[in-house]
Amino acid sequence: MEGFEELYRRNVDTVYRLCYVLLKNRADTDDAVQSVFMKALRDKREFRDREHEKAWLIVVAKNHCKDMLKSWWRSRRVDLEKLPEAADSEIRGREGELLSKLLGLPAKYKEVLYLYYYEEYSVREISRLLQRKESTIQTQLAKGRERLRKEIGGGWIGRARSEGTV
Repeated sequence: MEGFEELYRRNVDTVYRLCYVLLKNRADTDDAVQSVFMKALRDKREFRDREHEKAWLIVVAKNHCKDMLKSWWRSRRVDLEKLPEAADSEIRGREGELLSKLLGLPAKYKEVLYLYYYEEYSVREISRLLQRKESTIQTQLAKGRERLRKEIGGGWIGRARSEGTV
């Protein structure tokens, strides 16, 4: 159990952020994170290293979120977080605007931009994780950045990851 607690501590933030980017609300994100870690607890996998562990959790989280998005129940309920009274006030300023716009992009752009800039995966690593060609990932990064530029109207998108912006 101690090993699982360490796995959880090391990866919960990453899994939470990815699920939030895909699901866009806290309640579903909380459910998804719990399901991902329950799967990890049940599977009791042994990983080669921490990067392999993190990559496996990202794939599991992405697949679980996609399943949730396709579910019949989700498509027929009212999302309370979209009501004006329940608006999330945490996301503010320039980076908040960027994240908000990122959340509005189609999944194929949102996923690669998130993995590249927020999780700092290389194009090659993203290609393996998402099982897409490297050229496809590069194209999706370029098109995703262009869409963000148009949405925000700023020239600060596309800077190096080391600067802390997209």
